[in-house]
Amino acid sequence: MLYNCCMRKFVFDTSKPFDFHWTGKFQAPDENWIHMTRPLNDFEFVLVTDGDFYIGDEGKKSVVKTGEYRICSPSKKQYGTKPSSCAFYWLHFMAPFSEKDGIKLPEQGTVPHPERLVVLLKQLSDCDKKYRNPTLNNYLCTSILCELESQLNLSAGDSEKNNREKSSSLHGAQVALYSDMINYINWKIRENIKVSEIATYFGYNAKYITTFFRKASGKSIKEFILERKIEEAKAMLCDSTRQVSQIGYDLGFEDNHNFTRAFKKITGQTPSDYRNSFADRMLYNV
Repeated sequence: MLYNCCMRKFVFDTSKPFDFHWTGKFQAPDENWIHMTRPLNDFEFVLVTDGDFYIGDEGKKSVVKTGEYRICSPSKKQYGTKPSSCAFYWLHFMAPFSEKDGIKLPEQGTVPHPERLVVLLKQLSDCDKKYRNPTLNNYLCTSILCELESQLNLSAGDSEKNNREKSSSLHGAQVALYSDMINYINWKIRENIKVSEIATYFGYNAKYITTFFRKASGKSIKEFILERKIEEAKAMLCDSTRQVSQIGYDLGFEDNHNFTRAFKKITGQTPSDYRNSFADRMLYNV
């Protein structure tokens, strides 16, 4: 079968499970690491958990940021385009395209809940090492891509609903400002973001920004920032063995007490309890 390397959305046939090849996790040894140049003979799913991943193939170059994924299609030449210190999970597989029904996945995008995919990827790696059962591996591999599609579809539905609600109360430049504020918060999410900083960046006073954001989103800007930080924390807790206090520090919390209190407020669990709830399904040596 011929694969179109320029396509921006894949539709994989799910009448049979995908053909799993191999999987694992990679951590760059230093900031000078760059991806090898090689032919890519299958599909590669990449989920970046830290840093920026720079990758190219015939005709295009891409940067995949923390919390994003990319599906690299078979290519005569896959290569790194820039050195970086990053960490990512990778999954190689083959699956035929479907002309009608199947899993529909954009070539690249943001993963709403990366911690769920991390757990599934670790489970697949564990099962591959323990059982060496091709049928089990193929179904687990397929379930990972199904989970990704489900997350993206749910997120798209929520975004469409939010856009309809915003369009009824915001107009023109206001919609653009709201989107720019979301992008700014996501860009700075690992810092101690202050409302005054956001206001200064966009050229407004803090009172206007606070009122505007609540009108646009239905929640305060501080609530939104906190929820986004906790989403980041959940992914980090599932993906690493770093101390809880270090994760809180990396996300801009002043101390472990404030981080734990904020995490429990949003999730109902302490960071340690949340991490332990995944412990039986996680393998740290992939």
